[in-house]
Amino acid sequence: MNSQSPSLAMARALALLMPIIMLAGAYAFQYIGGLAPCEMCWWQRYAHFAAIPLALVAYGLRGRACRSALFAGFAGIAVGISGLIGLFHAGVEYGWWEGLTTCSTSPSGGSAADMLNQIMASPITRCDVAAWKMFGISMAGYNGLLSSVAALAILALLLKARKA
Repeated sequence: MNSQSPSLAMARALALLMPIIMLAGAYAFQYIGGLAPCEMCWWQRYAHFAAIPLALVAYGLRGRACRSALFAGFAGIAVGISGLIGLFHAGVEYGWWEGLTTCSTSPSGGSAADMLNQIMASPITRCDVAAWKMFGISMAGYNGLLSSVAALAILALLLKARKA
């Protein structure tokens, strides 16, 4: 495997940019759009959080093609996991199957009285109700589709780089 392979470079770039873009969108919906994430939304974010440092390590190992490809592959797998969780979450939203949790936001820190006040003031964010849709597809659905396609693209680029 060549460390200058355009396919490897593209895989690394996609492995880094995809989770950054998806997380930026999620946080924009949360802080600008006022849509609080449910528990399964967080699960999708956790996988993207894992992908970013893995992709950064892949960039740090650019001179060592095999190791760089390995970490880009790990990042691609993390992106794919987020996509699979997103597809599962979308299925819960569309009523195709039931979710695994009670899916409500949880307050953080403080005394028992503070915690109770936070619980009472916190919006209930359900995993089985899509907070936003475009063309009939929820945010979880878009994450599922885009992240799954990106993960497959990353892995295909790595296979192509391996053959070069």
